Amino acid sequence: MAAPSSYEAILPQQFGPRTFISPPVTPTPPSEIVGALRTIPVLDGLTDEEYLWLASNGTEYVGDDGTVLFDEDTPADRMVFILKGEVHVRRHHAGPMAVWIGRAGAMTGKLPYSRMKTYMGSGYLVGSGWFLQIPETIFPAMLQAIPSMTQRCVSTMMDRVREVTRMEQQADKLAALGKLAANLSHELNNPASAAQRSASSLFSELRQYGDQKYRLGNLCLAETHTSQYRNWVNRTRAVLDEQEEARGDAPNALAISDREIDLLSWLESHNIPNPWAIAPALAEIGIATSQLDELTGLIPPEALSTAVATFASSLRVERMSETVVNSTVRIFDLIRAIKDYSYMDQAPIQDIDLAHSLESTLAMLQSRLQHVRVVTDFDTALPPINGYGRELNQVWTVLIENALDAMKDRGTLRICTQQHGSMAFVEIWDTGPGIAADLKNRIFEPFYTTKAPGRGLGLSLDTAQRIIQRHSGFIHVESSPGSTCFQIRLPLEQAQAY
Repeated sequence: MAAPSSYEAILPQQFGPRTFISPPVTPTPPSEIVGALRTIPVLDGLTDEEYLWLASNGTEYVGDDGTVLFDEDTPADRMVFILKGEVHVRRHHAGPMAVWIGRAGAMTGKLPYSRMKTYMGSGYLVGSGWFLQIPETIFPAMLQAIPSMTQRCVSTMMDRVREVTRMEQQADKLAALGKLAANLSHELNNPASAAQRSASSLFSELRQYGDQKYRLGNLCLAETHTSQYRNWVNRTRAVLDEQEEARGDAPNALAISDREIDLLSWLESHNIPNPWAIAPALAEIGIATSQLDELTGLIPPEALSTAVATFASSLRVERMSETVVNSTVRIFDLIRAIKDYSYMDQAPIQDIDLAHSLESTLAMLQSRLQHVRVVTDFDTALPPINGYGRELNQVWTVLIENALDAMKDRGTLRICTQQHGSMAFVEIWDTGPGIAADLKNRIFEPFYTTKAPGRGLGLSLDTAQRIIQRHSGFIHVESSPGSTCFQIRLPLEQAQAY
């Protein structure tokens, strides 16, 4: 037994076993069908004879709640007048989103001159319904008997194409917005969480640091010992700062772990209380046991434990404060990147620095770049271009996301800008598997996608191409296994007549 389709799997839960519309047991008199046809706006103006022709040559069907009118991908071979009820059309792989809703008074289905071959989704009734269907085989006779149906059908098709395109574009925008929101949520969550944790721990650490300073003061050290201890702290901090600057932003976790073990042994051998709490802070900052050995010769033995604990506590307080500052700086950087990406509070048309525009887009997608090597090569002599900043950022987002999808978020992403004559070139390279030669000419077609069902609507590259064309530019792709390049050419001198 064949597995049920996703539609079949959903429908019985909502409406019971699948049933299809069928002719009524007792046919409706033509006069009543004519009366129902008169309620259809697109047929306004037909003569009585023309209404009667439709009623006499059409086939009426009825159905109850949940009845199936047609299945996705089955041949579309008839025009349908919805005389009563409501029809919902759903795609198998589009979840619960209704692709189209048809209500009483609509003319739908296959229309004369339409290129429609199959149904784009599965249609079923919500409530009871009554329909009049005109088979495709009598379309020529209908157009001969009712000449005005040509214009009526063409106008309906144009409206339908506009509506479906609008819905698909809206769904595509919502999907893009959802991905952007997810990226931003991830990027903002990390520094916000770090700042929150550090700020929470800072209160208790400040109390502990104050207690340690109080104990150190109670020891009433001689001025010489106090001065030597203060000088040791300053010297040690200076050395540690130099080491950190030379080490860079990527501390070696294994080295820190080894250093912590050595420091723990040193603290235990010198009878320092709570060595397990002190060693991590000293190891993280990079202090060596030799520097602690120097301290033992500068202050009395009874003051050693308090001096080391005070120094370690001060390091922890500084590290926590530094984390709060760095995290809030990162949050403000993201907010600035969002404003730059959206061109918030700016006129629709701006002078756009392409390098800055691309960097803002990369910032929006930072959460997907953890395992991607990003190489940028921006021409510093490239002048700004005049255009719609938000729309061009949408193009960069589409192309970079497609590159990341192709590489499965692992590989090398290279972005470069350069000037050739009066044109600005933007190239976005990825190391994905490439685009097959027979697909390269189709990827810019609307609604065409190589992604799995439910992963894309096939509108992103079409939208990107239209935006580039709006800027009097061109987009071109070259692809081979391991190297795909989308090249965008934009004129430097615009007529500003978008």
